[in-house]
Amino acid sequence: MLTATAAGALLGALWFVPSANATGGQPARTEPSATPTTQVTQQARAASESADSTAGGTRLADTGSFDTTPYVVGGTVFLTIGAGFVVYSVRRERLGF
Repeated sequence: MLTATAAGALLGALWFVPSANATGGQPARTEPSATPTTQVTQQARAASESADSTAGGTRLADTGSFDTTPYVVGGTVFLTIGAGFVVYSVRRERLGF
């Protein structure tokens, strides 16, 4: 009964996960939707020149890395709890409770 409840809860939670359809109903455009204005073009050139002069080349943004420790610890805890439930149920079945 507990397994069926857990499976139902998981399926219920997955119901709300959005669909990630990568294809659209319309074909892809081959030309740009809008032409850039001269001001935008000048700003892009200025930004490109300033980045080249300061770094000597192209620099990528430093997004940093996030701390994965809570995810690893949480996953380990839940895995241990799940394994404990399996051991408990097998033990109960073998002892005839």
